[in-house]
Amino acid sequence: MTVRRLGAGLVAAALFTPGLAACNATGTPSAGSSATPTVSASGTASGAASPVAGDAKQALLNSTREISNGNFRFTMSGAGSTAEGQVHEPSQSAEMQVTVGAPTDDLFMKLDLIHARPDSWVKLELGGKTAGSLPAVQKLNLGKYQHLDQTRIKGNRNLGFDFDKLDPAGSDVLTQGITEVRQTGEGSYAGTIDVSKAAEAGSMDPGVITALGAQAKSVPFTARLDAQGRLSELVIQIPAAGQNTAQDVRITYSDYGNATAARKPPADQVVEAPQELYNLFN
Repeated sequence: MTVRRLGAGLVAAALFTPGLAACNATGTPSAGSSATPTVSASGTASGAASPVAGDAKQALLNSTREISNGNFRFTMSGAGSTAEGQVHEPSQSAEMQVTVGAPTDDLFMKLDLIHARPDSWVKLELGGKTAGSLPAVQKLNLGKYQHLDQTRIKGNRNLGFDFDKLDPAGSDVLTQGITEVRQTGEGSYAGTIDVSKAAEAGSMDPGVITALGAQAKSVPFTARLDAQGRLSELVIQIPAAGQNTAQDVRITYSDYGNATAARKPPADQVVEAPQELYNLFN
């Protein structure tokens, strides 16, 4: 059994996956226009009296800039699995806790990932009636922090972390794929995203994108910005396709500028990861 893209790409595991409306200077809808016009990716708006409605997409693009500073907390959820953690670029560290499935499922998995450049560790826990049937499960050092060989996890979305990109979800890539957007309220937006252009986003699974076919070019989304115009929530509403059921991929950001350095695991709780661990996630 191979578990694909847990970690940052939790939506994609085999078990499991940021704008202003047409307003006048007073902030009220412009005469003859809708309060929530649809805005194309080119910045033109249908039903809007003024091209300033094109600011909607720009506001969402701008909302991801603070993420690139690498100091925030985040959550991701999709298809019955969740991830939460923090990124702290000042200390070149990050941590993430991933849960796949539920304790009542046939297979339940928890990962505690710690990255402190240049090192990474993972603690793996398994549950469910089929956990014991995983290949070489007795060699997986369950419950211990396993030090990871960087040469084996480079580019691995399951176990690695890219300090050159910093955002586990890839929201900047997702917002660049926006094809339509409208403002639905103060700091709230809705529209569609061409996710076929966002396969590298950690929250998206290339396999799901392929299964979507033409639907991938117009996937609904909603977004919320905080009072400072920073992205606080992005929800991608993935439709059913092939063997994949419909699902919401939900990403949140908080505590901008207030994350802390990840704590390295105690030396007495660390072992070197065996080949069997890499086999499980590759």
